[in-house]
Amino acid sequence: MAYVLIVDDDEEFAGAVATVLQAEGYEVGMEHETAAGLASLRARRPDLMVLDVMFPENPSAGFELAREIRKDFGQLPILMLTAVNSQFPLGFSSRDIDATWLPVTDFLEKPVDFQALRDRVKRLLS
Repeated sequence: MAYVLIVDDDEEFAGAVATVLQAEGYEVGMEHETAAGLASLRARRPDLMVLDVMFPENPSAGFELAREIRKDFGQLPILMLTAVNSQFPLGFSSRDIDATWLPVTDFLEKPVDFQALRDRVKRLLS
């Protein structure tokens, strides 16, 4: 069974994502702060990380965490799941994925279509 770690400060949303993924048979861990997410990652490497961008302490903390993960953990699949485009109209998308600037594997916007989430997770874990 694949282990998915969700790092998102929105506890209600993270819980909904966890419920959807658990129903698909995945084991799921959740953290609501980037420092806790990194500690959890170091304690147990997931098969996939679902990562938000904006956190109360820093609106770009998810970008920074993704860069740190790439430096320390190589090609761990990261699905960035964020509402950054609704907060800041910058138009981030999967076309912005870049090995140094936005080093994630895939990108989905909130509000997320849960079927799209299921499909992406399945593809990233295959």
